[in-house]
Amino acid sequence: MAIIRNPIDWSFNQLQNFAKYTSSIAQTLTARENETATVLPAVNRIQLTDLRDALLKGYEDFRASRSDIMTLAVVYPTAGLLVWWVAAQYDFLPLIVPLLTGFALLGPVAAVGYYEISLQREAGREITWLTAFDVVKSPAFGSIAVLGLALLMIFLIWLGVAQKIYEAFLGAEPPKTLADLFHEVFLTGPGRTMALVGTGVGFLFAAAVLAMSAVSFPMLLDRNVGPGIAVITSVRCVCKNPIEMSIWGLIVATCLFVASVPMLIGLLVVVPVLGHASWHLYRKLVALAPAMP
Repeated sequence: MAIIRNPIDWSFNQLQNFAKYTSSIAQTLTARENETATVLPAVNRIQLTDLRDALLKGYEDFRASRSDIMTLAVVYPTAGLLVWWVAAQYDFLPLIVPLLTGFALLGPVAAVGYYEISLQREAGREITWLTAFDVVKSPAFGSIAVLGLALLMIFLIWLGVAQKIYEAFLGAEPPKTLADLFHEVFLTGPGRTMALVGTGVGFLFAAAVLAMSAVSFPMLLDRNVGPGIAVITSVRCVCKNPIEMSIWGLIVATCLFVASVPMLIGLLVVVPVLGHASWHLYRKLVALAPAMP
């Protein structure tokens, strides 16, 4: 009988190899954050029109940089490798929906290159899609890596939780074909209940990631702060604008879903536009840093 391995156990086993490395990064970032002013930046109230304006500016950045090339050259292959790894490690079919929906949890990490393009274009520098790779030269790259690792852990935990939900309602034996999966999920009572429970739990994961990453990655690129201050500021932005940020999350989820339908082709445009738009939304949510004396 095929058994779905636990993604949580796998992640902990793999991360043991990086224990010393991440420990040194954490010590460096703690020292850096202690040297940074502890006063949190002011958080602005926004309007629904700000969401539209951020999307328009994101589209302008996309047209100026042709960042769809980066999506094709980097984001697609990376996502493909992750799908291949999951397919190799687990019985793939029960996790196909959690895997596809869970990619949104890693969206803020994938968007870092788009943030870098928007930052440099905003500063009046010449940009191309290759500008995205300048992020590795940023002093914030270590902080970005640590926060990205945290989102990866959340993604793996989501897969583990989704597995347990599937097993609780439909058993440990995976379906043999997509047709079997469709029948179990949509044409049986336990399957429909499982879908409702899974959707509710997935929403909680998505809400948590939105709160902690709405502005944290752009803020790390833009200011000399550590991941702690960036995440706290992001949560404050969401709490101060709950309706607007909920609508933003719905816009992102809807655009990603619609763009994924035609063989993922629409993601070539949607992913970079949303990435650039998120940078401009950050500019609207977080007050400008005071000028240095």
